[in-house]
Amino acid sequence: MSHLGHDTERLCIRVPKVYDWVSRQIDLPQLSFRDLSSIGFDCEGVTGTSEDPCALYDDGPVNVNCYLSDSLGNPVDPNSPNAISVTEIVQPQGRQSVVVHLPRDGKITLQKVKVLIRGYIVVAISDLQGSVTCVSDAIPFATVQTFFLCAPPGTTLNSHVSFFESDANMICDNTSFSQLDISIMICLDVQMEAQVKLEVEGKFCKPRRDLPTTLTCSAVQVPPQCPEIFPGDDYDLDD
Repeated sequence: MSHLGHDTERLCIRVPKVYDWVSRQIDLPQLSFRDLSSIGFDCEGVTGTSEDPCALYDDGPVNVNCYLSDSLGNPVDPNSPNAISVTEIVQPQGRQSVVVHLPRDGKITLQKVKVLIRGYIVVAISDLQGSVTCVSDAIPFATVQTFFLCAPPGTTLNSHVSFFESDANMICDNTSFSQLDISIMICLDVQMEAQVKLEVEGKFCKPRRDLPTTLTCSAVQVPPQCPEIFPGDDYDLDD
């Protein structure tokens, strides 16, 4: 290790170490509905399973849109935490180890990680001026994905939805509902992580100078370390 400068010292920090990281585009199987009661449309403020959005075609063309929601049908941002639930399916015998052949010869042992992805989506019917006339119940969707990752015991799943896209198409027979199809695509980042302790060379950060105010704040106090024993060279404890 290089000599420490007068303003740096050896520090021990606790950080998440990334053991593996993959990104996958997930195209869910198309959701198809032929029964209005399973969708629960509420049209123009009238609640009831018999509300038929296709009757709106009497007044001209309509737009069919869909958006990600919570279990109550409230819109949510796909990038917000927990907007889409991503959890590992715990296997009774633990993660199975699998030998994977690398593209350029060689092989490596990875672990089989099964992931459950769940969320809700709402279908909204609007006229060409954008006025919403029918809104569905929160429609659940789910898929199970299998990843082969470096995931030794002690690592945990950390995921992030980087992109979400959905599309809905409604089929009408004259002015009667016939079918509703929903397509969903998710871009998912999956990481396997574990908390580790690292020794690094650095110095403590201090805040920048604040703009003048009428308040007086005390300086940041950094707890003193014990550099003689930690972090430092290995040593033996006396019996």
